[in-house]
Amino acid sequence: MSTTQPIRDKELLQNFKNYYLYVEPQYRNYALIIAGLNTALRINDLLHLTWDMLYNNGQVKRHLTVKERKTGKYSRLLINSELQALLKEYRRQYYTDSSNPYLFCSSRKTDDPLSRYQAYRIIRHAAENVGLTDHISCHSLRKTFGYQAWKQGTPPALLMSIYNHSSYQITRRYLCIEQDDKDAVFSNICL
Repeated sequence: MSTTQPIRDKELLQNFKNYYLYVEPQYRNYALIIAGLNTALRINDLLHLTWDMLYNNGQVKRHLTVKERKTGKYSRLLINSELQALLKEYRRQYYTDSSNPYLFCSSRKTDDPLSRYQAYRIIRHAAENVGLTDHISCHSLRKTFGYQAWKQGTPPALLMSIYNHSSYQITRRYLCIEQDDKDAVFSNICL
């Protein structure tokens, strides 16, 4: 079995992000991908987000606090401007007072979140259709956040804290550093 990969290429990442916005418009699926990429949450935590966790009196909150289902640890995340804009529009399109409490709800079961398998299908479909050939899965959203943050200069120790990882080795595996990343360091160092 191959290891889940982050999306490294910026152009492919942009195409992946926009797949359900422009190619096959489905705003819930688009919102799922954007929220996953911008929160670095595990898919189980992402799927269990509720309207109340993200909105206060109809307005998007500035921070999201999540008790991670896997570890029991708490994470407090800033809701960045891209995600805030998306959540405003998402609420306008999907929220009703009597609706399912989950942000990403199942279309078959009225009080359940979207299933992990359905989320996987949504992500894989977009990935395949934009030409992503690596092993892309739900966890790729979380890994992509870390990889892209690392490429923009975020120290791995800070990513370790964001991920709530217990060791640096776990975070290092998440970053999926490849030979071309190592080569770039050597090519830019002239001592």
